[in-house]
Amino acid sequence: MGVLVFSPLAQGQLTDRYLAGIPSGARASKTERVWLTPDDIKENLPKVEKLNELAKRRGQSLAQMAIAWVLRKPAVTSALIGASSVRQLEDNLASLKNLKFSDDELDEIESILKS
Repeated sequence: MGVLVFSPLAQGQLTDRYLAGIPSGARASKTERVWLTPDDIKENLPKVEKLNELAKRRGQSLAQMAIAWVLRKPAVTSALIGASSVRQLEDNLASLKNLKFSDDELDEIESILKS
């Protein structure tokens, strides 16, 4: 039986959406059904920025790298990406073009996540 990954983009944090702050109308700006708060964004931003730099070095967007990272495990059969536009869907599907990670990249990701 395969594993389904829910929210591989961490409620949008692992996209470029919050790198420059919280945009108007973003999930983190809403007060009802709060899954993501401004404090979450602020707390995680240093890690997200480092992950974004690694994604750029890999020739991927941050979202593409995040999706590739969860799909790299053989047990994972699907990931719920929650795309809200055709552009987002196409960008997310492009992650399939580069699912391989070097040991150094995986070590760097683990180091960032633990920091």
